[in-house]
Amino acid sequence: MAKSNSKKALVIVESPAKAKTINKYLGPGYEVKASMGHVRDLPSKGLNVDIKNDFEPTYDIMPGKKRTVSALKAAAKNCDKLYLATDLDREGEAIAWHLAQILKIPEEKTYRVIFNAITHSAITRAFAQPGKLDIDKVMAQQARRILDRIVGYQISPLLWKKVARGLSAGRVQSVAVKIIVEREREIRDFKPEEYWLIPAVFTTDLQADYSDQWLDFISTKNHKDKTPSLAEQSQWLEKHKAFKSELYKLGDEKFHVTTKEDAERILNALKGAEYVLHDLQTKESISQPSAPFITSTLQQAAANRLGFSAKSTMAVAQQLYEGIDLGSMGSLGLITYMRTDSTHLSGEANEDARKYISNKFGSNYLPEKAKVYTSGKNAQQAHEAIRPTDVDLTPDEIKQFLTNNQFKLYDLIWRRFVACQMASAKWNVTNLNIKADTEIGPCWYRTTGRVLVFDGFTKIWSISSNQQQLPSMEAGQKLAAVDIKAEQHFTKPPARYTEASLVKALEKEGIGRPSTYATIISTIQDRGYVEQREKKFSATDLGEVVTDKLSEYFPKIMDISFTRYMEEQLDRIEEQHLDWLGVLKDFYDPFKENLDTASEQMKHAKAEVTPSEYNCPKCGKQLVYRFGKNGKFLSCSAYPDCTFACPCDKDGKMIEEEVSEHKCPVCGKPMLKKNGRFGPFLGCSDYPNCKTTLKLDKQGNVLPPKPPAEPTGIKCHKCKKGELVIRQGKKGPFLGCGRFPKCRTIISYKQLDNLKQLQSEGKWPPETPEQADKLLGRKKSKEPAKSK
Repeated sequence: MAKSNSKKALVIVESPAKAKTINKYLGPGYEVKASMGHVRDLPSKGLNVDIKNDFEPTYDIMPGKKRTVSALKAAAKNCDKLYLATDLDREGEAIAWHLAQILKIPEEKTYRVIFNAITHSAITRAFAQPGKLDIDKVMAQQARRILDRIVGYQISPLLWKKVARGLSAGRVQSVAVKIIVEREREIRDFKPEEYWLIPAVFTTDLQADYSDQWLDFISTKNHKDKTPSLAEQSQWLEKHKAFKSELYKLGDEKFHVTTKEDAERILNALKGAEYVLHDLQTKESISQPSAPFITSTLQQAAANRLGFSAKSTMAVAQQLYEGIDLGSMGSLGLITYMRTDSTHLSGEANEDARKYISNKFGSNYLPEKAKVYTSGKNAQQAHEAIRPTDVDLTPDEIKQFLTNNQFKLYDLIWRRFVACQMASAKWNVTNLNIKADTEIGPCWYRTTGRVLVFDGFTKIWSISSNQQQLPSMEAGQKLAAVDIKAEQHFTKPPARYTEASLVKALEKEGIGRPSTYATIISTIQDRGYVEQREKKFSATDLGEVVTDKLSEYFPKIMDISFTRYMEEQLDRIEEQHLDWLGVLKDFYDPFKENLDTASEQMKHAKAEVTPSEYNCPKCGKQLVYRFGKNGKFLSCSAYPDCTFACPCDKDGKMIEEEVSEHKCPVCGKPMLKKNGRFGPFLGCSDYPNCKTTLKLDKQGNVLPPKPPAEPTGIKCHKCKKGELVIRQGKKGPFLGCGRFPKCRTIISYKQLDNLKQLQSEGKWPPETPEQADKLLGRKKSKEPAKSK
């Protein structure tokens, strides 16, 4: 693909890895440069959207990107053509547009190149037929950016004033938090209901009594103090021609018992009964393979099967897409573009998969025709699903070139792609009805089991099933009861969201787009609105307070259906030429009304109180819930006359402070065990008169206090008032101003002798920080910037 003239064509991609992979496919007539992602954006300080002037945005070169832009401009001066080869989604189109605006290459010499895989054939095709920038896609991205900026920059300052400093709101992130908050409240308000089951274990072996063996087996614990797993139980049952079953009918009535008395009455009637297999039905069942991955299903599968977060899944997928060095094969993009909502596969990809399946597994595993999968209504069919670029590059073959996480994710993508074009799995499913004639009438047990007849796609894509292996049986034969018991159960609240189920919920509700899920999930945790415990999300007190405030004063912003509507409008800008300014205007007018109302009427979170069921142990008056910097806590309603306060758990239950064995080193009074935002600590029981605290280690032992700062006698060159002292940090000793935090000067401890020498010679302290840097041999000032 070499060019004949002396000038080179400039190709710009986002990352150096992508540039490196593409560079080897293009001839010497091309120069490939990386923009390192976005180069221009709305400045971080201020709104930078002129709402009165048709929402005109102000863009600046992003911090840290000036050198990159200068290098790109220099390269553009010597090029005869500009190829913008950024990613094929809205973000990629926006990056390409910003680059075109900055570099100012004539439009007739500027081309847009898109491809969904970084392979020789895909790159060759893309450069053979370059296109032009898709302005509708650019405007859709710009409208999204402006919407998010308006919401974030106009609601966030309100939260600073009315809840706590440093908070933020987001058009999509706030609705995601609301979903978790609502689930948290469902769990909290859930009232469990009692019900009973009477399960049984039956065997076809009437000659032996396995009851004691079974009871001994299921109560035996292994070296990890765990009883047999379901898989181990299944093995035991299969060996003893036994199976599990559930009582489901009494006479003609469905079995439903809510009291222990009723359950024991039925159990006593069953104990002496004779059990007969009344009927059994066997039919063939077919399991179809799942569609190839799109962004959301990849994130869900990676979370469920590999334990990856959505953020790490996308980071590893990016590496696989941009290119991996495969030794003698060079750098190669291993998967197609990973931000897609389409399950479409190209004819070439289908053909390659079918050829691989036929050669590797045989014709039995190959369907007559390639399988076609239906995408969602908003999916862009021009895009492809996430798949390996070369199915013959099996995970095991290239494992040596991949990190552990790269191998795991590539293996997952490769298997899902191959499996989606394989034959269906076939099972023989048997349904049994077992009858027991008792003194209270006929009782019916039911169970289901299945036998794999043909493994099909499950040969490389395992699927789980709770259906058991059944022994050979005939209608009319008698069965022996190995175990029958009554079990008490309670209905369970809805489960908390995991990363996988939260992604699924966001996708179902149309909140955000698959490419944004990882960022949403990361942001709401970073903001402290939700937290993960045992890989499950729960809302924090802060998340609940912010959600309530926003839901009251910004009902549209927090409405799931409205958020979905806005996503659809943004799609229509791109796909149906909808006027982006009209979308912004329709949104802003009612939003501004809500903002004005909230600014006037929203009460500060710390000023609001909620009554509790507790009374103050000091004065006897009612305790109320208040909101503070560490979340919700209990406080006396007579405050400030009574200053009693104590923590509470997430359900609002009082946490009684435990007296420790330690005495306060200052006043001698007992120290209380407390919990703060940095974990457990000891606080004086005479607080607030004595504010002494002691830190604890992970085992609950008191940590010795930090040694006092050691004076050096060296003047601070910054404030000219304090002296430098030796302090202890995580990485060892350092020099800091004794007037901290008013003065935050920091100097390396290694400079101590040099500073003493300089001061004795009258050269210290110097007049300016620049002079100090020169004396200390520093290239630039290490002093922290003044806080704004």
